Amino acid sequence: MTTTPVTTATLATLRTTRARQETVLRWLRPLAPFVMAVVAWAAFHAHPGPGVEGRGLAVSGVLGGFVLGGLGSLATLRRARRIHLAFVGVLIAASTALVWLQPDGAGVAGIFVGVSLLAPVVRGHLWVPLTVVTLVFLGVTMAAGHAGSVASALLNAIMLGAFYGMLFLALRLGEANRLAGQLLSELEQSRAAEARAAGLAERQRLAREMHDVLAHSLSGLMLQLEAARMLAAEDPGDPRLPEAVDRAHHLGKSGLEEARRAIGMLRDDALPGPERLAGLAAQFQQDRDIPCRLTVTGEAYELGSEARLALYRVAQEALTNIGKHAHPEWVEVHLAYAPAAARLTVEDFTAGGARPGPACAPAPVRAPKDGGGYGLTGMRERAELLGGTLTTAATDRGFRVELEVPR
Repeated sequence: MTTTPVTTATLATLRTTRARQETVLRWLRPLAPFVMAVVAWAAFHAHPGPGVEGRGLAVSGVLGGFVLGGLGSLATLRRARRIHLAFVGVLIAASTALVWLQPDGAGVAGIFVGVSLLAPVVRGHLWVPLTVVTLVFLGVTMAAGHAGSVASALLNAIMLGAFYGMLFLALRLGEANRLAGQLLSELEQSRAAEARAAGLAERQRLAREMHDVLAHSLSGLMLQLEAARMLAAEDPGDPRLPEAVDRAHHLGKSGLEEARRAIGMLRDDALPGPERLAGLAAQFQQDRDIPCRLTVTGEAYELGSEARLALYRVAQEALTNIGKHAHPEWVEVHLAYAPAAARLTVEDFTAGGARPGPACAPAPVRAPKDGGGYGLTGMRERAELLGGTLTTAATDRGFRVELEVPR
């Protein structure tokens, strides 16, 4: 599948997001043991003790149950978002009440845990007001309670700093995960759209190939069969009759082979290109009994497979249309290799005046008078897919088709 700019940009953003996540994790891994050690030290050395004996132990047990319940609610966050938010609200309210009663107790840790559990459901741009409100609330609550020792106050300040530093990193990580999920969803949609577009483009390509092949082969085949029918009606012993039948057989066989190539989607190097224009012109001259001259100017260079195929198919379709809709005196096919682009011109001429050169100013595209359409549409589609141009114009002595494809 072809990678579009949108898909490339999405993949680049995913790589950047993954790199940021790895950076955050590199910060979190060494900090986590340090913070756990500080909390454990505070539990056994702060005064008054934050819930390691007596009634404080019961309070710590209750808060521990709330914490475990909150962690469990995270596992079903998508299914029970409201329940999770209600639980976190109760945890923060209860912890705040404990801080009011015992500023150095386990309530501070409960508030820390509550805000941590709230972080995954808060959008990234809300973490700043959340942090400010929590800090102010803690400060007012602890100031209104019984003041603790200087060591306890210092320890609380250190814990606050470490906690909100980790909270900031956790929020960044959560935001990165949400962004990664969104980008993955967009990537899947983009890939599905690309697959549908690729299938449609392949069907259109096959339709163009089949039209060009069948229109050219069947047109020549019908011409030869009509000639054979007329010869047989006039004189069954006419020596030209076997020749007409042989030509019809050759056209049918070659058309079948090209149709098989189009359906089978053979390798690019098996598709026809400019090197077969000479044979195409010679076959047209033989089948239609109309002089057809091929000229090539400029230094030939290698073109892409689609550009090569477009040059051949447009020449083939233009000659087929000439045989069906015009009765010229002669036809000229000119291929010019310019530095920036290759230009193919197919022009038919009626009697009168000198032969004009093949290089003529292009005119706006118009459809043939009979409105017959898919051949011209297919030629235009080939040009547009390659970033080239197709122009058609009626001239004083015939009709001209010009295709230009970039190098």
